[in-house]
Amino acid sequence: QVQIVESGGGLVQPGGSLRLSCAASGSIFSIYTIGWYRQAPGKQRELVAYITSSGSTKYADSVKGRFAISRDNAKNTAYLQMNSLKPEDTAVYYCKAEYSGVDYTYDYWGQGTQVTVSS
Repeated sequence: QVQIVESGGGLVQPGGSLRLSCAASGSIFSIYTIGWYRQAPGKQRELVAYITSSGSTKYADSVKGRFAISRDNAKNTAYLQMNSLKPEDTAVYYCKAEYSGVDYTYDYWGQGTQVTVSS
């Protein structure tokens, strides 16, 4: 079992920055792929970025060049640095820890943190 807690959300003006944190406990953090997802009102949840256990990263086209995902395995924490924020980035942001084997997948979600980009 893995417990996930996100933090760092808030209200920011367009063009501003926020850093989200995803703290995990209860298992070996380093083996998990960590993904950040977001869900805006009336829309489906979408992948924003993920980072694998080896440090490989992938980003949604809408955030490339503006967001950066990272992890600190010693602190059991992953981060999402969000720069040049736009109103369309407004959403609840969720962190997911995922571990897959040959025929199984374990995934754990946090409760989400609200990000609002508005002037």
